[in-house]
Amino acid sequence: MALALLSTLFLLSRAIDPGEAIPFAEKEIQERLRDQQITAPFFTGSTAQGDELTFYADVLTTPEGKIGANKAENIRVTIKTAQGSTYRLQSGEAEIDLSRNAAQLTNDVIIMTSNGYRMTSDFMTSGLSSLSIDSPGPVYGTTPEGVLEAGSMTVEQSENGGTTQLFFTNRVKLIYKPKPLIE
Repeated sequence: MALALLSTLFLLSRAIDPGEAIPFAEKEIQERLRDQQITAPFFTGSTAQGDELTFYADVLTTPEGKIGANKAENIRVTIKTAQGSTYRLQSGEAEIDLSRNAAQLTNDVIIMTSNGYRMTSDFMTSGLSSLSIDSPGPVYGTTPEGVLEAGSMTVEQSENGGTTQLFFTNRVKLIYKPKPLIE
């Protein structure tokens, strides 16, 4: 019985054209051949201050002729500080420049903190070897106190590895929403 099943598998099978079996469009094949590409990269490490860093992306490419520069799509970054705070960043695109030790995040950038802040911006920059995040343009979002808008935002850690702070500047507007009192 087993021999009969195996023989029908090989005798009745049809040849498959390799050109039809690959599920890629011609444009995708040309893009993959032109740029170096990594699909679903994952990186984890730590900073000199002891902060843990985790990086995910859907695709990581090296643009033609650019050594030390990468472009990432749909990135997610988690930073756990040595003090216990967590920062999560996500962005549609990022340009990573190893020589400048910086990343430029664009396309719906969101930063979320473990203490309840969720801010969005069109553009943010981030250091690669330390916790340093800057949004030179407007940020919008929610905080434990209410809704916040600001012209710019900076996330920095004190030089001695102390606490991490969010600084909002340039026309800061907070719409305070007090928490209901429980009797």
